[in-house]
Amino acid sequence: MDRRKFIKYASFTGASFTIAACTERKSNNPQSGVSPRTSPIAVNEPLKVGFVYVGPVGDFGWTYAHDLGRREMEVNLQGRVRSTFIENVSEGADAERVIRQLALDGNKLIFTTSFGYMNPTIKVAKDFPDVYFEHCTGYKRAANVGTYLGRFEEPRYLTGMIAGKMTKSNIIGFIGAYPIPEVIRGIGAFTQGLRATNPKAKLRVVWVQSWYDPAKEREAAQALVNLDADVLTQHTDSSAAVQLAEEKGIFAFGYNTDMSRFGAKAHLTSAINKWGKFYTDKALAVINGTWKPENVWYGIGQGMVDISPLNPAIPQDVQRLVMAKREEFIKGSAHPFNGPVKDQKGVVRVPQGKVLEDKQQLAMDWYVEGVEGSLPKGSLK
Repeated sequence: MDRRKFIKYASFTGASFTIAACTERKSNNPQSGVSPRTSPIAVNEPLKVGFVYVGPVGDFGWTYAHDLGRREMEVNLQGRVRSTFIENVSEGADAERVIRQLALDGNKLIFTTSFGYMNPTIKVAKDFPDVYFEHCTGYKRAANVGTYLGRFEEPRYLTGMIAGKMTKSNIIGFIGAYPIPEVIRGIGAFTQGLRATNPKAKLRVVWVQSWYDPAKEREAAQALVNLDADVLTQHTDSSAAVQLAEEKGIFAFGYNTDMSRFGAKAHLTSAINKWGKFYTDKALAVINGTWKPENVWYGIGQGMVDISPLNPAIPQDVQRLVMAKREEFIKGSAHPFNGPVKDQKGVVRVPQGKVLEDKQQLAMDWYVEGVEGSLPKGSLK
C-alpha cells in the first residue's frame, strides 16, 4: 500500500460544492497542547467522524473522491454522525499533529486517507485507545487501527481493454505520479487489458513526480502526444490529461472520479473509487459497537471501485466485451493478473493457471510485457 508520499500539493481554484449543514470544516493548523484523553460515545449524540486529506477537496481526483464518500456517509446516516475534514495536510509531522487534534476534539472515528499518514496514524492511535482509526492504502494495523484500499486494478484492466480497441497508433500514454508499487500495479493491470484486446499496442509512461500538479500533468500529456500516443490515461489526480485530449481530438480516461465533464468527446470512461458505502459501514460499526480492525481490499463486486458510464463512441461490441469481463471480476472468475504474465524481458512472472498474489501486487516493482522504457532507478518508495 504505497499511497501519497511527502508531497506538497498545488491549490485547485474555482471549485465549489455544497457541504451538508452538519459538517464542520477546520483549518489545517490545529493547535495541540491538551493531554490525550478520550471519552465514551455519548448516548443519543452524533458520532463525530474526522477525515484527513492530503490534497484539496476540489482536485476532482483522489481527495474529491474521498470527500464524496464522506458526504454520502452523512446523507446515509443523517443525524447519527457529524463529520469534520481537514484538507491539504502534508505527510509527516503535520499529519501527526492534525490526527492528534482530531482525536482531542472528540472524533471517535478518524479516516486518514494517504499512505504517508500510516506511521502518524499508528503513533496517535497508541495514545487514544478508545478512538477508532482507518488508514487508506496502509499495511500497519493495531487493536484500534484498520486499513482499506480499492482493487483499482480491476477497472484499470477494463480501461486497458477499451484503449486497445480505440487506438489507431497503437501507442498509449500513461501519466504516472511516482514509481511505487501502487502505480506500477495500475500500469500493469491496464497493460494486461490493453494487450488482451490488442497485442500490438504499447504503453509509454511519463513520470511527473507529483500526485496533483495540473501543469506538470498537462506537460506530460503533451509529451506523450508528441510520442504518437492517441489515447491517454493517468495515475494522478487532476483532469489535465482529459482536457488536453479534448483539445487534441484524441481519447483519454479519467481516474478517481468521473471526469467526463472535462472532455465530453475525449473521455471514454474513468476508473473510479467509491468510498461512501465503506465509510457508512464503518461509522455504523462504531455506533453499534461492532467495529474491529480489518484489512479491507474491495473490488467492483463489493462496490468500492468501478468504471464510470461508457462514452457512446465506444463500439457496442467493445462495450459488451468490457462489461462481460467486468461481470467476471464481480463473480471472481477472472483476475487482472491471470497467468501467464510476462515481464518486459519475456520472463514468466505468473505461470498459467496462477494469479499474481496480493503480497506480490503490494511489492510490484517490475513492468509487464508491453510497457516501453524502464523504471526510474533508486526512486521506488
